[in-house]
Amino acid sequence: MPQIALHTVLKPGREADYEAVHETIPADVAAALAENGVRDWRIWRDGQHLFHLIDVEDYHAMRDALREHPANIRWQATVGPLHDKADDYSGTDDGIPLLWSLAEQRGRGPQDSTEREE
Repeated sequence: MPQIALHTVLKPGREADYEAVHETIPADVAAALAENGVRDWRIWRDGQHLFHLIDVEDYHAMRDALREHPANIRWQATVGPLHDKADDYSGTDDGIPLLWSLAEQRGRGPQDSTEREE
């Protein structure tokens, strides 16, 4: 599972706080993510709604490893109160299911969707 999309919701009025803590996440959190297969994690915000796109080797393994990781526990204590529903890492979610892909429709995998056809 190379990419996974997530949707989370912020508490009303916490948008600026969320953006502030994400200006630069703590180095130990970034290292823990990288050590557990996360190649990139991008977040878009529309009002209180957050849309995450995670490029990760194995999403479930990453969540299992981070559940008890000290850096992630501290990070969740920071960002959890900003969310409408904090993530306790206890579930086995699969994120938002993919509905459609132009690259796949055209018979190309997502990994080469940026290549130009000749």
